[in-house]
Amino acid sequence: MIVGNGEVADAEAGIIDAADFVVRFNDCRSYGAGGSRTDAVAVCNTGRPAKAMLGSREWHAHPGVVSAGEIWSVRDPEKFAAMRAPLAVSHPELDDFCDDYTNEFTAFCANTGKRHVVIGKAVHEAVDASLSAFAPSPYVVPSSGMIVIAEVLNTYAEAEVTLAGFGHAGWEWHPFSAERQLVDSYIAAGRLKRLGGKTLVSSSQGA
Repeated sequence: MIVGNGEVADAEAGIIDAADFVVRFNDCRSYGAGGSRTDAVAVCNTGRPAKAMLGSREWHAHPGVVSAGEIWSVRDPEKFAAMRAPLAVSHPELDDFCDDYTNEFTAFCANTGKRHVVIGKAVHEAVDASLSAFAPSPYVVPSSGMIVIAEVLNTYAEAEVTLAGFGHAGWEWHPFSAERQLVDSYIAAGRLKRLGGKTLVSSSQGA
């Protein structure tokens, strides 16, 4: 179960908590209304989000973060180091976007007995390639949610993977329209389900 930070219906919390493995994101905003089971927290390990989480007592003490056995860093340090110079030209306002905190998350995991997973750049680049089929507007990077979906589909190919709390909206430099279309194509192919709504029913009938 991959639980984004979008809206989750009250009735879905129990279904999420009954899953074998639950991934949440960053500050675990889905925790509570979207259930409480948290096996992995996927984090933006560069830029302001990373700095904010690592420096926050609230994040360190969050029950979702505390209970998670794994932290997944979604941004490959090598990939983002290579992006720094081009972004300085195209998006000078993102001057700290590529600041890397991967080592700090490694240390956090070592101190708290968690496994640290760094999602490789090959996953990121495969997502870029898949998104290109849907003619996305210019964007900086795919969302963390899209990277995690790709990682889970690659790593746990035999698992039944369900999404909750994915509104495909947010930061202006993520290609959300193309991501929604890509996710819908995975649902149509039977690779994913979406919790609640007609897409879950139709994908179940087609499976």
